[in-house]
Amino acid sequence: MAIVRKFSALTAATVVVAAGLVASGCSTTKETSSTTTTEASAATTTTAAETTTAAATTAKPADVKSLVPTPANTAETKGPDAIANDGVHLHFQVNGAPKEVMDAFKIDLEGKGWDVTTIVTSDNGGGGGATYTGTNGAAYGVFDGGGYDNKTYLDVCTWPTKPADPNCARGER
Repeated sequence: MAIVRKFSALTAATVVVAAGLVASGCSTTKETSSTTTTEASAATTTTAAETTTAAATTAKPADVKSLVPTPANTAETKGPDAIANDGVHLHFQVNGAPKEVMDAFKIDLEGKGWDVTTIVTSDNGGGGGATYTGTNGAAYGVFDGGGYDNKTYLDVCTWPTKPADPNCARGER
């Protein structure tokens, strides 16, 4: 009569490792190099995952530029220029009346995920404009536009996070 024993997974793994050591002449050199290679691969995978996570949580100047829509009827674009605190400055010259351009730009910003606050607006005798601030996740932006008749100049500054002094100086017009 045959006796049947149940082996656990741990017991089976121990038998396989022991058989491997006997077959290799009890040398651990081959097993060690294989283990080292596996650990190096795991470390590389972890580092790549950490790098991807870090890049996703830290916005770069190129990232904040991608959050800015190009206004409709743009005749000229300047920038992006690097500004303090890892920010970028863009300047647009737009064919259109200031009020209409700024109203449309606010809608475009909201469409890109910006939570926009109106700081000031003006509309008088063919001239006018608006200044907005906004957040898009951690990103912060200042959007200042104005002009006269059928020309509007728009300065946009965006940062990965709100700087202590979010000053968006006007570009050359």
